[in-house]
Amino acid sequence: MTPVAGRSAGSPAPRSADVARVAGVSRKTVSRVLNNEPYVSDEVRQRVLGAAEELGYRLNHAARALASGRNRSIGVVALGTAGYGTAMLLVGIEKAVRDAGYALRVVNTPDGDPEGIAGAVMSLLEQGVDGIVVSEPVVEGEVSVRIDVPVLFLGAPPSFPSARTLTVGVGAHALARAATDHLLDLGHTTVHHLAGPGRWYASTDRIDGWRAALAARGAQEPPVIQGDWSPESGYAAGRALAADSSVTAVFVAGDEMAIGLIHALREAGRRVPEDISVVGFDGNPVFAYVTPPLTTVRQPFDAAAREGIRLLVHAIETPEIELPAASEPPVDLVVRGSTAPPPSHHDQTELRTT
Repeated sequence: MTPVAGRSAGSPAPRSADVARVAGVSRKTVSRVLNNEPYVSDEVRQRVLGAAEELGYRLNHAARALASGRNRSIGVVALGTAGYGTAMLLVGIEKAVRDAGYALRVVNTPDGDPEGIAGAVMSLLEQGVDGIVVSEPVVEGEVSVRIDVPVLFLGAPPSFPSARTLTVGVGAHALARAATDHLLDLGHTTVHHLAGPGRWYASTDRIDGWRAALAARGAQEPPVIQGDWSPESGYAAGRALAADSSVTAVFVAGDEMAIGLIHALREAGRRVPEDISVVGFDGNPVFAYVTPPLTTVRQPFDAAAREGIRLLVHAIETPEIELPAASEPPVDLVVRGSTAPPPSHHDQTELRTT
């Protein structure tokens, strides 16, 4: 094997201190250059990369960065919630990023964080990412950070400016409409809706799909009930709805809220689905094994993540070429035991058979 230029065969592998010595800079500067961080002059960057190549220190990384100007990493801004939908979307993003040959950097933005999305974006930019994914965006004030890399928004339109913005929907509007149409097709005259938190774009999309389905059928629109994705909020909504004898169908914006709602209905003596039908949203497979098994619409987490990362990598690697069109995610309605025709239909069937 031919020894690497700058050191003899059998000599110890070079360290960052060796690169710093040859380039005449500090070890911190070496780290900044090799991690493609900002605030390093072009002249110093070239000296460090040249020293790294000469010594064979992280040669492939240095050569790649020198040739492309990229660090081959993608950052993700994710809300710090343990909900099934958010977690599964992040899993899909991680796999798509890895398959594309990039490293993943994740920053969570839990509710109540005063810096929120702006702070998360700043953190990722300081790490030298080549692109950013904003997963499950929420309504916030304008982000004033200067963003010079492409930004992908999953499930919502862009909420702040960047060098290039991309949007890939997860089909929430179409899924919500399919869930509502399913209940109307069963014969329910209208469908109530338990929504997610108002500041989530995902909640808005599901409300819009529900409203569109009702409007298309000329059905009355009941007031929206606000939840927070938790089973507890579903339980509270279920107690309120159980007291209204006119309620026969509910579309719930999240599976976990739907389970809480069903528990409250059954405690109040309202049978599911004989008295009230319930449809959830997300497609958590666990809820196929509750009583009754939950009818739901399954979100295309993997498909949305793959499509989004495909477009983001295209914007990173070939910014001069027009982006390909985004494909529409599929609609997957999973009908189980929590939905049925309304009680009036049951009563008419019983009268015909007696």
